[in-house]
This record gives sequence, C-alpha cells and structure tokens, in this order.
Amino acid sequence: MSWLVLVLSGMLEAVWATALGRSDGLTRPVPTAVFLVALASSMAGLAYAMRELPVGTSYVVWVGIGAVLTVVYAMVTGLEAVSVVKVLLLLGIVGCIVGLKIVH
Repeated sequence: MSWLVLVLSGMLEAVWATALGRSDGLTRPVPTAVFLVALASSMAGLAYAMRELPVGTSYVVWVGIGAVLTVVYAMVTGLEAVSVVKVLLLLGIVGCIVGLKIVH
C-alpha cells in the first residue's frame, strides 16, 4: 500500500509543480488553489509512505516521478522542447525508480 500511495503522491507533485508555474506567482486563484491542495495531499502521501519505506528511497521515488511527469506534461503541452536525448534521460530516471522498487 505504501508504494501505491508513494506513486500517487509523486503524481500529485507534478500537479502542484505545474499549478505553481501557472499560478503566476500565486496571484491567480484557481491554479493557486490547485497548487495548495495538491501540495498538501502530496506531502501527506509522502509522509504516509515514509512510515514503512526508507526515507531516501521514498524521497527519490517521489521526486523522480514528479520531475518526470512535470517535464513530460510540459513537452506534451509545448512548453518545453522535445528531444531524443531528453526522452532517453527521462526514461533513465524511470528505470532508476523501477530499480529502486525491485531492490526494495
């Protein structure tokens, strides 16, 4: 259960990071509200997962999932350029996350 919550929390990290970028310095109400709710939920899920999983592993997985999804979303929406090298590096991060799950 902790792994599932950790993955969902990592996904919420991408939501709050994207919402923070769209909040225009926390001046736009809807993106700011999404940011605050997603941030609180993401942190709560990370804290829950850390009750059973090592802190280092939990944090790396949480950040990795959030970072990859944030960049992928930016690429899909055209906010960030897509390149073969970037995609391969993102796949490397995903591979490391899967590896941490396997060795746990």
